Amino acid sequence: MTGAAALTGAAPSGAPYDVVVVGAGVVGSAIARELARFPLRTALVDAADDVGEGTSKANTAILHTGFDAVPSSLEARLVREGHRLLTGYAARTGIPVEPLGALLVAWDEDQLAALPGLARKAVANGYRAARLIGPEELRAREPHLGPGALGALHVPDESVICPWTTVLAYATQAVRAGVDLLLGHRVLDVRPGHELVTTRGVLRTRFLVNAAGLHADELDRRLGHRDFTVSPRRGELIVFDACARGLVRHILLPVPTARGKGVLVSPTVHGKVLLGPTAEDVDDKAATGSTAEGLAFLRERGRRILPALLDEEVTAVYAGLRAATEEDDYRIACHPGQRYVTVGGIRSTGLTASLAIAAHVVGLLTRAGLEPGPARELPAVRMPNVGEAFLRPYADAEAIAADPAYGEIVCHCERVTRGEIRDALASTVPPATPAGLRRRTRAGAGRCQGTFCGAVVRELFEGAR
Repeated sequence: MTGAAALTGAAPSGAPYDVVVVGAGVVGSAIARELARFPLRTALVDAADDVGEGTSKANTAILHTGFDAVPSSLEARLVREGHRLLTGYAARTGIPVEPLGALLVAWDEDQLAALPGLARKAVANGYRAARLIGPEELRAREPHLGPGALGALHVPDESVICPWTTVLAYATQAVRAGVDLLLGHRVLDVRPGHELVTTRGVLRTRFLVNAAGLHADELDRRLGHRDFTVSPRRGELIVFDACARGLVRHILLPVPTARGKGVLVSPTVHGKVLLGPTAEDVDDKAATGSTAEGLAFLRERGRRILPALLDEEVTAVYAGLRAATEEDDYRIACHPGQRYVTVGGIRSTGLTASLAIAAHVVGLLTRAGLEPGPARELPAVRMPNVGEAFLRPYADAEAIAADPAYGEIVCHCERVTRGEIRDALASTVPPATPAGLRRRTRAGAGRCQGTFCGAVVRELFEGAR
């Protein structure tokens, strides 16, 4: 069982896999894609019914330069390399990216005094384009900024990206190259000899990669290790309607603290504006609900940063959980005697670093005894465009002339066509739920949240099953 045939059903029997990757988020999918470059029998396993169903679907969607990472850390190196790799990969595969640049805005004297140190940290991380700007230039760049801003650090190479398309591109390319994608396979136990007991049967593998995100520490313990503990950190976010997009030109970042990068205001590639996230440590690894307190906190911060934003319509609110650990670095470790690699503590920068993490992990597997064989070219993929900065099907006269379904709008808020929905439902990694279809097409993600198009979208979804 290989490729798309392995999307559902019981765990395959027979010969063991060469490598099983547990966790089909953006990092696990990137690792599976990297392994697909070699003549190996590989499986990508996840408890959920879709790729990117956990932390990967609910982040701030920023392609980081790594300018503010801890110098000489593993995260700093992999984010820097990952930025280069993902920028090129996105251009080749059609993942929407907008290079807007970022402004770290200082609102008081202490924050202003911290900016030169952040500029020096950027240089220490190999990024030399950051520069300090005064209040006049800051106001010229962001005329709707709230009163009282004293200056900023301009980081011109920060970008926004579509996180949903990124993980889907990795998984699609992996599956087309022969990786078995086993969704709905929750790992219950790991027996000696790398027998993975899942909810759909037993998998055997020679090498194991743990990219289980929020649950990486639990799987690590089953292998006898107690190197880290994942403490879920909930981040709530508010998405404002497309009418707010003209209020902001850059990614507006706060001066970071020990708890993270803080509350930001950022455009999205989907044409909206994002406010968030909060940073609340919780005990429940499934606590992805929004709270009245969290949303009130965000509105208070947003009113200072961009006052006019609070007058705009809210399209959606959501929350994600970040896999925070005891240390401010990735927890990637190889255990050669067990033929096992842990990929833990991957936080918000994991999207940016994903391709570099994947190459690093395959290197660790090789040093642990994996013989990958000769590298080969992966099947080319071109992802459907869901970004507003690029030509979308509803406005593409040539595409509509070739296939009128691209001119038939189903979701009017997001201008999603019947042709796009049809293509997503017939794709290499099709959605298992209407929410998965929304991430692939934006259908139902607009201001009415599916009130008008929901019935038609559901009918198309059910008709394809």
